[in-house]
Amino acid sequence: MGELPLDINIQEPRWDQSTFLGRARHFFTVTDPRNLLLSAAQLETSRNIVQNYRAGVVTPGITEDQLWRAKYVYDSAFHPDTGEKVVLIGRMSAQVPMNMTITGCMLTFYRKTPTVVFWQWVNQSFNAIVNYSNRSGDTPITVRQLGTAYVSATTGAVATALGLKSLTKHLPPLVGRFVPFAAVAAANCINIPLMRQRELQVGIPVADEAGQRLGYSVTAAKQGIFQVVISRICMAIPAMAIPPLIMDTLEKKDFLKRRPWLGAPLQVGLVGFCLVFATPLCCALFPQKSSINVSKLEPELRAQIHEQNPSVEVVYYNKGL
Repeated sequence: MGELPLDINIQEPRWDQSTFLGRARHFFTVTDPRNLLLSAAQLETSRNIVQNYRAGVVTPGITEDQLWRAKYVYDSAFHPDTGEKVVLIGRMSAQVPMNMTITGCMLTFYRKTPTVVFWQWVNQSFNAIVNYSNRSGDTPITVRQLGTAYVSATTGAVATALGLKSLTKHLPPLVGRFVPFAAVAAANCINIPLMRQRELQVGIPVADEAGQRLGYSVTAAKQGIFQVVISRICMAIPAMAIPPLIMDTLEKKDFLKRRPWLGAPLQVGLVGFCLVFATPLCCALFPQKSSINVSKLEPELRAQIHEQNPSVEVVYYNKGL
């Protein structure tokens, strides 16, 4: 067998990212929970294979499928801009198991104030880790900024949940089941922009089609963060809208009335089933490597690009997840 050629572009995903189907296949691979079971040695091996290949060195005996597998293992555990290893629960492959547990519990224990506060706090703590781990760019965020974002999002989520809970006391029980979703949606609108506020201050890196960095853009950051907020809210809809409807029906049946302890695990299972599909499909709503016309950038950056690269009309950036 001949040596693998060096013209395979592993800087980009394996599938066409200009189509929704191609992006969906990519994210089904990236969010695969089985990636969490990989050892540190396996992650390091994959990183070496990828970095060596990018440097023009082919690992002896490796096939193209093995190269792509190494690339996706590498992408699942290391930040695309900084190259640092992402903490385990901050990886996209942790989204389904972590969210199915947290969301299932939010939907199950929504009646009492202490449990509402506790699970909203747990959810925002997890979201803070995910948002920081999957931020765009390589600009550092200070501990103070991190703390402000975390406290603001947690306060917003809890206030929304408790406020809506009090408003729905006299409404049908089914309405109350949707309070956690409203709180999560509100918190996403707070948490993500605040956790990535540094990008809104100094911008995120934008590059030409070849990957040559051209500068930093706040406009691109705003567009990317908006896309992430939409994706996250859409991601929550199936998992937080379908199970409550099913559980509201099942809890009226004798089977669950006699076995109330089955409610929580059943709800967690339903949420997990929804998230297995919703997570990658909603991540695929927008390209990971998003684009923006130079004409829409800040005047200073636009002038700089036109001066140095007059032929460039579109720039690209990592929108984050």
